[in-house]
Amino acid sequence: MTASRNCEMSFDEFQNQSRLYVIGALEPEELEAFEQARKDFGQKAEDFIGECYSMHEAFALSLRPAKSSDALKERLMSMVRNRQEN
Repeated sequence: MTASRNCEMSFDEFQNQSRLYVIGALEPEELEAFEQARKDFGQKAEDFIGECYSMHEAFALSLRPAKSSDALKERLMSMVRNRQEN
């Protein structure tokens, strides 16, 4: 059993973690601390995470594959529509 983290995460640390969270790059132990900080920071945290998702989607849509794929384009557009509905 690992010891729980006693110090709270600063908002700057939370912002850095948010970027990793959005791309799915947090380790399980980091995710636990991130989720607690997300609760602690409340709406401010949710707003920042939303901005990160928007930037992530904009970046993904700006990439051009070597060979265009209609199926890939439809998949990306579906992801964007789903994110905008949530």
